[in-house]
Amino acid sequence: MDKRPIGVFDSGLGGLTVLKEINKYLPNENTIYFGDTARVPYGPRSKETIIKYTFQAINFLNTKDVKAIVIACNTATARALVEAKEKYDLPIIGVVEAGARTAVYSTKNKKVGIIGTTGTINSKAYNKAIKSMDSKIKVIGKACPIFVPLVEEGWANKEISSMAAHMYLDSLVEKGIDSLILGCTHYPILKRTIGEAVGEDIKLINPARETALDLKNILEKRNIINTSEKKGNCIYYVSDINDQFSKVAGEFLKRKITNLEKIEIHRY
Repeated sequence: MDKRPIGVFDSGLGGLTVLKEINKYLPNENTIYFGDTARVPYGPRSKETIIKYTFQAINFLNTKDVKAIVIACNTATARALVEAKEKYDLPIIGVVEAGARTAVYSTKNKKVGIIGTTGTINSKAYNKAIKSMDSKIKVIGKACPIFVPLVEEGWANKEISSMAAHMYLDSLVEKGIDSLILGCTHYPILKRTIGEAVGEDIKLINPARETALDLKNILEKRNIINTSEKKGNCIYYVSDINDQFSKVAGEFLKRKITNLEKIEIHRY
């Protein structure tokens, strides 16, 4: 039995959607969550900067003796996962492959939409992953850069988010997609708003669930899963404390966030 925690990090709040699924499928695991709230969003930043930020997050999580790391950020996964796996000697997984695999299984007409940050869409990471599984699938990407700030502000279900959703997504609906990957871990917090914008005929794909199941499989294969019957706990760290993190996180996870600590991420 390995009681060491799992490290989870994101540019801000979005990775909580992955953490929620990890808590669901691996309820006995202890977790450390880091949200890089001082530098959110990652989407517009260069590949080199995102690699730097990713390495700093991993360096910090390693000081907590984590046994595995989940890059719960699509932009960081797309831009830095390969480099992170080469640099660090512990299991590290991202969210892109899980989302791509789910989309391949989901689509009936082989037209898949992908929404994400500018960085994720420009990287073509989902396109490449989907095409490697089924070359006949047409992938249509759309950058939605306003979505992350809306979530971080706690405006996920406000009228302004609905307006933004229609502005971004109406063109995807017109192109006949039958599946839509929420290619940013912030976006499931907008799921209701996005669903209303695209209609019930389009299946929304949240990579978080498959990512949690992939993690569980890795822990079992490496025999480092926590077999304790005690429910795991989570400690939260951010690079900048703001009231919105605790408020939105508490509402989304359905529990009060009290153990929140600020760190100086640039030191790592």
